[in-house]
Amino acid sequence: MSSTHVDLALEGMTCATCAGRIEGALATVPGVTATVNFATERAAIDIDGVTDATELIAAITKVGYGARVIDRNERETEPPVDPVLTARVVVSLVLAVPVLLVSMFPALQFDGFQWLAAALTTPVVTWAAWPFHRATIRNARHGATTMDTLVSLGVTVAYLWSMYALFFTMAGVIGMRMEMPLFGYAPHALYFESAAVVTAFVLLGRLLETRSKRAAKRSLTALLNTAAKSAALLVDGREVSVPAGAVQTGDHVVVLPGGIVPTDGTVVDGTSAIDSSAVTGESIPVPVGPGSKLIGGTINAGGRLVIRATAVGAATELARLTRMVEEAQAGKAPVQKLVDRISRVFVPLVIALAVSGGILWFVATLDLTRSISVAVTTLVIACPCALGLATPMALLVGTGRGARSGIIIRGTDVLESTRRVTTIILDKTGTLTSGHPTVVDVAADGVSPDTVVASAARVEMGTDHPLARAVVAEATTRGLMAETASDVIVEPGRGVTGMLGSQRVRAGSLDWFVESGTQIPSTLADFASAWTAAGRSLVAVAHEDRVVGIIAVSDVVKPSAIEAIRAQLFARALAGASGDSRAVAELVAREVGITEVHAPLSPSEKRELITKLQSTGDVVAMVGDGINDAAALAQADLGIAMGHGTDVAIESSDIVIVSRDLRRVSDAIRLSRATLGTIRGNLVWAFGYNALAIPIALAGVMGPAIAGIAMALSSVFVVANSARLSAFRMS
Repeated sequence: MSSTHVDLALEGMTCATCAGRIEGALATVPGVTATVNFATERAAIDIDGVTDATELIAAITKVGYGARVIDRNERETEPPVDPVLTARVVVSLVLAVPVLLVSMFPALQFDGFQWLAAALTTPVVTWAAWPFHRATIRNARHGATTMDTLVSLGVTVAYLWSMYALFFTMAGVIGMRMEMPLFGYAPHALYFESAAVVTAFVLLGRLLETRSKRAAKRSLTALLNTAAKSAALLVDGREVSVPAGAVQTGDHVVVLPGGIVPTDGTVVDGTSAIDSSAVTGESIPVPVGPGSKLIGGTINAGGRLVIRATAVGAATELARLTRMVEEAQAGKAPVQKLVDRISRVFVPLVIALAVSGGILWFVATLDLTRSISVAVTTLVIACPCALGLATPMALLVGTGRGARSGIIIRGTDVLESTRRVTTIILDKTGTLTSGHPTVVDVAADGVSPDTVVASAARVEMGTDHPLARAVVAEATTRGLMAETASDVIVEPGRGVTGMLGSQRVRAGSLDWFVESGTQIPSTLADFASAWTAAGRSLVAVAHEDRVVGIIAVSDVVKPSAIEAIRAQLFARALAGASGDSRAVAELVAREVGITEVHAPLSPSEKRELITKLQSTGDVVAMVGDGINDAAALAQADLGIAMGHGTDVAIESSDIVIVSRDLRRVSDAIRLSRATLGTIRGNLVWAFGYNALAIPIALAGVMGPAIAGIAMALSSVFVVANSARLSAFRMS
């Protein structure tokens, strides 16, 4: 049977317990494996069988929640803030503050103030607190309890007891003043302020959580929304404006200066500079010309370009990167699974403790007011909001911060792996070097270097050899391109011959010229010997039967690689691994500052190198970009793929660096560790808060209103602590 993946947007979740209930409901559907994330309000579902989305949604609806299928091709929009929730917060705060003040300060109390307190509290505990009551009723129908159950029970008990005391005890009959019920207890104390304040502050905490989630999701939304909405399609030489979604693979599209590249493609005409900061985090525009590959969503910062579409819609790099971030945010760190198990039994346990505590206090003191207050305080202060937010909130912010800088953390297990890395293996080609041939030097004899480059480029324009592309790119950069040569003849593996006017021009390997008896000037021969020893490839250029120049081509080291390693951004042992010759690998290693080199290595030998290191106790991170790195990336404890690399390398990795900047590898490891540290800090706070708060509540030394404030502030702490990751500084 086939395996499929479905993503659902969820509605009605209010805490981690809700997420657990939905997971449990989905688990009852045959062949379904689901992960529900409370922070992102998403369900990631793998189906092994014939189950369809309708059955999944029905299972979720059955336990009281809503769901819809997320279309991978739809444009992500920032979720709006619920205006009704905002109104509930404002109304509850406006009404709760006077109730709190008149309850706390005897100087503000007057005859009959209890009736004013009751009048102000009633809309708070009915209309404003309705989401808690509604969720409690809905869950009760399915025999379940959530955080809302604790809030609803606490608020309802406090309110109903106060109304009873107001109408049927001395507090109402003779207008008895409340004696600081926030901290002390009167024989017939009223708890209107507790019901109002708890409602107001829990709603406020929920609003702050919602706003923080929106801010954290904004990074992902911005990433996807960089995609162009329209494109200028080139049809029979005319530009036709069409929706970006209408572009098909193979179409030619015009991108004007300042325009957004509408889809992944290859430049077929024009030169420019591309600003890819919104996608890769690179701040400096990158020069491009014919043959350059472009990512959709980047901005044309220079001249007019014509590109051939190579991937459209959900197949583009931008869409793929967005899916990776979504999948990471929908995942769960190993510690979250423990939190989920605790959350499922936590609420029933708290209710049992609250009831037991209230009964014990009544038996010990025969004071019904105090026993009810203890029970209400326990219910309110023990809400596991902070516990449920601790992991997903940090993960949401951390992965979003990475996405803004071109760092895609693909899974939650990655966070733990980065902490233990002891050795980093760096591939050479495409990781330490640019990954494509570049002209690095030109030697001329009797003509100018520009003439050598221009002649070679004009006869090689129509060929697809990597060295030819490098020469053409160099000529384009120097502004030397003119009409191409005529009567071009390609001799595979040797070179190209063409006519520039009446002059015959040849460009190719030195051996080709030697075999044909063409004399190589001694000055050029000396350059050729030195460059060959340095591992460079050579292109000789001849006018008629005279060699006039030699072009040296090499895979150059990235400046960012030198900066990253020399600045000691990697606080771990480094080694280079390459399929190239040992001489070339050592040359690159010396240039960047790596002392340990393994070359030449086949793909299987790269994997065996990592296995050998792991057998001695090393925790290995592998950085690569090619097909030949895929096995090593998969074997490594932490696989890091440079995002310009091959699909198989990216799919084999744990972290993707979208840009070509090697410094981002160090940033990715530091960000992952910071995210893990934040998760741990959140959990220590959340567990510690509940461990201390529940005994304090049962001891009867705190009133319900203070408990409501403390509970709301505990969630705010987790949200604020997680939000610090958004300010994480890249190198």
